[in-house]
Amino acid sequence: MKIAIIGTGYVGLVTGTCFSEFGHHVVCVDKVEEKIKCLKRGEVPIYEPGLRNLVMKNVHEARLAFTTDLSKAVPDADAVFLAVGTPSSRRGDGYADLTYVYEAARELAPHLSGYTVVVDKSTVPVGTARQVARIIEEENSQADFDVASNPEFLREGAAINDFMHPDRVVIGVESERAEQILREIYKPLYLIETPIVCTGIETAELIKYAANAFLAMKISFINEMANVCEAVGADVVDLAKAIGMDGRIGPKFLHPGPGYGGSCFPKDTLALLRIAQEYGESLRLVEATVEVNAAQKARMIKKIRDALGGSLAGKSIGVLGLTFKPETDDMREAPSITIIPALMEKGAKIKAHDPQGMKEAQKYLPKGIEYVSDAYEACRDSNAVVLMTEWNQYRALDLKRVQSLLKEPIFVDLRNVYDPIKMKKKGFNYVGVGRRPGA
Repeated sequence: MKIAIIGTGYVGLVTGTCFSEFGHHVVCVDKVEEKIKCLKRGEVPIYEPGLRNLVMKNVHEARLAFTTDLSKAVPDADAVFLAVGTPSSRRGDGYADLTYVYEAARELAPHLSGYTVVVDKSTVPVGTARQVARIIEEENSQADFDVASNPEFLREGAAINDFMHPDRVVIGVESERAEQILREIYKPLYLIETPIVCTGIETAELIKYAANAFLAMKISFINEMANVCEAVGADVVDLAKAIGMDGRIGPKFLHPGPGYGGSCFPKDTLALLRIAQEYGESLRLVEATVEVNAAQKARMIKKIRDALGGSLAGKSIGVLGLTFKPETDDMREAPSITIIPALMEKGAKIKAHDPQGMKEAQKYLPKGIEYVSDAYEACRDSNAVVLMTEWNQYRALDLKRVQSLLKEPIFVDLRNVYDPIKMKKKGFNYVGVGRRPGA
């Protein structure tokens, strides 16, 4: 099959590269000329494990190409995937900004030739596919096309595996022709018996929002339980392990911490609330999820301040991890963006390290942060160290060395990576999230 991907951001680049690995011929299109030049040189603009090697392999084997010219990608395509950004509106009202989606539809329409399936791959509100179809019809009344919805479920840091071995593939269609083309595109997944959920367009558009909201709810739930554990003297790690053994609940997303972040959960929960409101419905659980997440970040600021004796003025804090999760350089809605500025406003000096995110972090965090070469430099002469993101290289720190570098043996573990009892025995004033006091 011949496929065009509009947008070479996180979703577009991973999707296009993996489709080419399936054996399809893929052309990725982006307006940013410098990004396309970089990709042609074999430089991948985002950090995702394994992606660069896969891009280079498929470019070398002539199944993957990059261009800024829609006329070189769209006319021959059996399917055109829209994978442009849908950020939260700049108005701050939680609505998804569909400017890029509609602009892409308007610009690709004149280039359609022969029957083509135009596929919304971006996470978009219910009704977007209808609007895309209307725009294409206005711009090219002779076009022979269908619009479909095919939401992505890619976890940053594990995106390639998620694409190649998905839990399911969701396709929202209204015609048999569109369904056949999408099933053909995903045919390599039939060999591993991947479930294909074929449904209506509106249902497909809603599925991604519902999935992300549910996972965000699990995170907010366990964070609230962690707070209760701290109040009553219980341990949230044991609690999460026990309830996660229940097959109806499962262990995933039951890890307490500083709150969820990233490119999906924050904007998708807000967008889902706005969708419900537009139709006169309420989603009280999702509303609470958003509120709990904001409160959790504030709680982490207090936790750090309390660990330092109630005042941050003049204190030096080493921060380990800046990105919203490990194995990505993505800083979007990372807890560090809320927590670090608040610490600095109270007079703290920050020394920070992240294996991949320091360059990107400088776009989001205030000036005055000292970015250092490794975790131990972040600890050197600091009054406390805060583990913010659970990168693997922070899981086996030389704790004797850490203690020798710190001014005070204060270790604030916002990801519960270390065992409280062992840390106490090693002489640390250890603070976790929902861990049993005095353990």
